[in-house]
Formats: sequence, structure tokens, C-alpha cells
Amino acid sequence: MIDTPTNSGPLQGIRILDMATVVAAPFAATLCGDMGAEVTKLELPDGSDTLRHMLPVMGPHALFWKVTNRGKRGITLDVRKPEGKALFLKMLPSFDVLVENFRTGTMDRWGLDLKTLHEHNPDLIVLRLTGFGQTGPYARRPGFARIFEAMSGFAQLTGESGRSPQHMNYPLGDVISGLFGAFSIATALADRARRPPGEQRGCEIDLAATEALMRMLDPLPVEYQHQQIVRERTGARATYSALSNIFATQDGQWLTIVGTSGNSYRRIFDAMGRADLLEGDKLATSASRLQHSNEVDGIVADWCLSLPLAEIQDILTRHEVPHSKVYSIEDLVADPHVQARESLIQLPDPDLGHVAAPCIVPRFSNHTPTTPRSGPAVGEHNEEVFGEFGVQADELAWLKSLGVV
Repeated sequence: MIDTPTNSGPLQGIRILDMATVVAAPFAATLCGDMGAEVTKLELPDGSDTLRHMLPVMGPHALFWKVTNRGKRGITLDVRKPEGKALFLKMLPSFDVLVENFRTGTMDRWGLDLKTLHEHNPDLIVLRLTGFGQTGPYARRPGFARIFEAMSGFAQLTGESGRSPQHMNYPLGDVISGLFGAFSIATALADRARRPPGEQRGCEIDLAATEALMRMLDPLPVEYQHQQIVRERTGARATYSALSNIFATQDGQWLTIVGTSGNSYRRIFDAMGRADLLEGDKLATSASRLQHSNEVDGIVADWCLSLPLAEIQDILTRHEVPHSKVYSIEDLVADPHVQARESLIQLPDPDLGHVAAPCIVPRFSNHTPTTPRSGPAVGEHNEEVFGEFGVQADELAWLKSLGVV
């Protein structure tokens, strides 16, 4: 066993009980843990959380679980059973935040409705992260990242023109929802802190993942409302500014180049030795550049195909043109800036020694982050956590025999 380090950070002293599954809501709790909160991960005794079995795995060890649930203590408890529910409610006053993502109405059926939760802890913040929220005709539907991405309009924008919409090879809808979840928790904690004793300080946060994805697509509703624009797929090209696209190089690499401001646009053609293209009014404004984007992209594409990546990058860097090779994870790990900032860290892990993961983001000048350990094994901290609530070894063994822990 590797001990969970003492947490430090802006949320130090905040205690979170994370009983959510898979990615979105647990990621919200993990982000809070990165900021110093003490997070206890509650799961069923059989370890059936989908994330524990999601590929890739190394033997019995799911790598996704180890990084997504980093920094947490792990306990098992079946709150659907009377003994589990009683222990859960006994523990509840010791926590500031409860995180759950069951289908709307599930907790109510278990006798753990909001009224009951607040009777046991009036100051409790309850984050409910579901696909469609606590109200509305879709409230009880199951939700998954690709559903959020499809319904929000995000997938409609992803892919090549005239071809199928695309999902990326990662549950982006989940992690965006998780970001909103962590932001919501921090906001609710700030609100609670300013409320006087005796006032209702606990609250319910109704976070619909589909709405979180919609919130990221800010201009789409107003474009449609006032100009009847239905934004479509355009591959890597932007339709709101030019120049912005991905280009192939002579040596088979991919490079993204951005020239959406007037200055950066001019630098691109200076770098290419084609300052003549900037003469006159044809490409003088953002609107005119968009109007001629096929022509412009073709010129830049031909230039990129004539040179190897390293030479192009040297030229663009000297002319201060925003650009980047499209990185693989191999490129990212080898990047000197990533290495200099230690943007990737090694989480201590009892099974694999260490597991690589992104660093704590963001960085605070008045806090030195502590490297979290990897996600816990099933029930790894049962004795430690339940012992804090007076559960002795013989009672724990009895609860285990009942399938409660």
C-alpha cells in the first residue's frame, strides 16, 4: 500500500465523498483533490465500476482508473442495503460535498433523497451530474459522453465537409462535464462560506452534461437566431477566421498554422516570401480572407509540401507565426517545454511503481502541490476510513459477510 499524501492546496480542509462512476463526475472530484480537497472514493464491493475494466489494462490493473481517480482514498459500501445506508448517513456529516451521477431519481428510490441528505448534514453540497439534468422529459435517460457530444451540436462540427460527423477517440463530453463539476463545487463552497450560521448552507447542484457541452459552443444559438446560420463540419479549417488549418509537410508530418489576426496573417506570407499576396484589398480584412480561404489555404499547403517540418518550423518561429506540429503522446513526452515545466508527473502506484499523468493545473504562487498517488484499489482504505467512524474490525467483517462492504 502507498499512503495517500497529505493534501495541500486552495481546497485543503474540504472533504468530498465521491460515489459517482466512470469518468465525468469522478473527474470533477479528482480536480478538487488536485486543489487540496480530501476525496474519498465510494464504490460497490464487487468493483464493478466500468472504469475499472476499461481498456487498456495491464493484467487486473486498468490504467484509466489509476489516473482518473488519483489522490483518493477508496472504500466500498453498498448504500442500497439497510446496513450500508445507515453507515453512509452516519458518515455524511463529516463531508462537505457529495458527488453522484446516478440516473435522476435513483438516490430517491434508495431513500437518500435531498431532504434526507440535508437532514443528516444541512451544510452538504450535493453535485448531481447527469446526462440531462434533474428535470425535463429526458431527465431519466442514461447518458454517455458521445450522447452529450451528439445532442449538444459538438459532433456536428467535427469531421470533414460532406462526410460523417465524428467523435474523437476520447470521452471529451465527460471531461468537459467534469470541469464544470469542479467549477460548480468550488462556486458552491464560496457561496456557502459567505452564508451565516443558522441559514441553509447546503445546496443541490443540478449539472446536465449536455448543457455543459452546449455552454462550450457559445455563438451557435445566436448565429442561428439572427442569421439562420447552421454551422457545419469543415475539417480542420475554421469558418469564423482565416487563416487557420492543418497542413502536410514534405516529410509526411502535420502542422497547424494560425493567422487569424492581421499581424499574424501578414507574418505567414512574409515567412513564405510572398508579401505580394498582401498587396491591395483582396486579403485586407478577416471577411475578405475568409472569402478567399480556399485560395489562401492552397498556397500555404503547397509551400508546406515543399519543405520538411523542421525547416518550416524554423522559418515560422523566426517570423513569430503561431504554429505547432500536431503532437502524438510520444511527441508530447519528448517536448523540452513539457519537460522543463514538469507538465507530466509520475504518480506513485503500488502495482506498477509509477504511472504517468498530467500535472496539477493550474499552479498557484502560494501553494506547492503534492504529487497525488494513483487511484485506490477496491476497498483499499476500508479499515482506515470506517475506523474513523467507530467501525471496529469485527463489525467490518460482519458487514463484509453481508456484502455491504
